[in-house]
Amino acid sequence: MFRRKHTDMPEKETELTVLEAQDPVIATPGEDATAEISAGAETLNSRVEIEQLKGERDQLLDRIARLQAEFENARKRAERERNEYRDYATGSVVEQFLPVIDNFELALKSKGTAEQLRHGVELIVKQMEEVLRQLQVNPIPAVGEVFDPRVHEALGSVERDDLPDQHVAEEVRRGYQHRERLLRPALVRVVSNPKQTSE
Repeated sequence: MFRRKHTDMPEKETELTVLEAQDPVIATPGEDATAEISAGAETLNSRVEIEQLKGERDQLLDRIARLQAEFENARKRAERERNEYRDYATGSVVEQFLPVIDNFELALKSKGTAEQLRHGVELIVKQMEEVLRQLQVNPIPAVGEVFDPRVHEALGSVERDDLPDQHVAEEVRRGYQHRERLLRPALVRVVSNPKQTSE
């Protein structure tokens, strides 16, 4: 830069020095300005963090909504499959009993004697018992067995001295169990033996 030699130059330098001291932009920052800049930077950082947190929250909410939808779909699918399986199982069981029903209808249409009808019904009962056996449904042993309240239901007692006390004397209605599960208890009359009771 060129410097002109003017006599009034020192005065201008003095003016510039005074102006520099008065101009806050040009002036060196003091503690207040530093605090303001620091506060502004913190505010800016806080806003950035808030925006990041909002983004993460929105992602998590979206993920939760998707997981809920997947869970609901899985629940509905499981319910549908359970219903389909139950319908299939019911259909399989009913299909095995259809020949039994056919034979009952034939027996009803029969013109034979009472003895022939009785014999026909006995055959149908055997056929039905075979179907139940294939389904693993078995009758509960009753007559002559020791009374067991887990599988027998007492309808009353019968006084007899030819059978042991607390044994089943009569079976009024047969009980059944599927594998180890009780379907219905056997309805029975239990022996009350006065000779054994008095001893």
